[in-house]
Amino acid sequence: MIPTTMLSTILREAGSARPYADSRPLTFEQVPVPTPRAGEVLVRIERASLCHSDLSVIDGSRQRPLPMALGHEAAGTVAGLGEGIDDLKVGDRIVLVFVPSCGECRACLAGRPALCHRGAEANGTGDLLHGPAVLASDVGERINHHLGVSAFSQYAVVARESVVVIDQDVPFDIAAMFGCAALTGIGAVLNTGALAPGQSVIVFGLGAVGLMAVMAAAQVDGTTVIAIDPLPEKQALALRCGADHAGSPDQAAELVNTYANDGVDLAIEAVGSARVMEASLALLTRGGALVSVGLPHPEQSITTPALQFAGLGRRLLGSYMGDSVPSRDISAYLQLWRDGKLPVELLHTDTRPLNDLNESLDALVAGEIVRRLFVMQDE
Repeated sequence: MIPTTMLSTILREAGSARPYADSRPLTFEQVPVPTPRAGEVLVRIERASLCHSDLSVIDGSRQRPLPMALGHEAAGTVAGLGEGIDDLKVGDRIVLVFVPSCGECRACLAGRPALCHRGAEANGTGDLLHGPAVLASDVGERINHHLGVSAFSQYAVVARESVVVIDQDVPFDIAAMFGCAALTGIGAVLNTGALAPGQSVIVFGLGAVGLMAVMAAAQVDGTTVIAIDPLPEKQALALRCGADHAGSPDQAAELVNTYANDGVDLAIEAVGSARVMEASLALLTRGGALVSVGLPHPEQSITTPALQFAGLGRRLLGSYMGDSVPSRDISAYLQLWRDGKLPVELLHTDTRPLNDLNESLDALVAGEIVRRLFVMQDE
């Protein structure tokens, strides 16, 4: 039975001082469970992951309308259906996707649903694809949706286009990591970067997205995979995820010279730093590509020799949500996991209760966790 109220995690003011365990930017509030409208789904959230994209809203580097119910990477079950939805049923196990695609804009028609214009507009205003925000406080105050999901809540109303059905036997702790980290990191290598057999790749930044990129690159025959992060424990984890070599940023150029001759074919920048983007471009071979995955602060800019693009054929490619087609890619990536080729269990740091979120923000900033998941329901 669906309750009338639910616990939800709300951000009311961005830019709180660290440590977040003291400033406690996130509040835990009882709010009414919203009702899905036509084209919408009520989801019971089972697991939600903490991601740097959540942190970027909290620290103010990605400005979003507040108050906002945070969380965008999650898995759950269908609890209710709005009018017009006949391809789902209550009890379906699902992964949530943070860009709902309308299917009609120029990006969707070009086969690039991750860049959906209408989805991006709704995400930017805190609304849903099919209408205004449905979240509200117990006194009727509007609460904005985070990327059409708002997963740090016991229930969420989302657009049908934000839902991908998965098999019932996929554990929620695994499934939750496929809605953002897997789509973004794996997609950056296979979709945007189109890594080919025998090529070399360097991955800067070994959080969940970067490590997913390492795993993806390791699946391509004959590749050389170099992983870079300042933390030795992240380097060691990258080697377990399939990297051939790992080191610190200061060692990147030497590793490339030793193992990729005159440069790598593909660089993945998963740090969110303009300086790292510049350094990555300098490590490319002729015709190589840099795929920018991280989200630098909007005030950052890059300065780089312009001649390298036409003169050396180098490419700078942006990749949002890994240029993924979620309905196609999530099932394909889950099959890689089933086949033992995608050891995403290595990225699961631990699972905590929801009220540990503020303290967990500090752990994420310090690089102490890769993917910490949160339980939404009493178990």
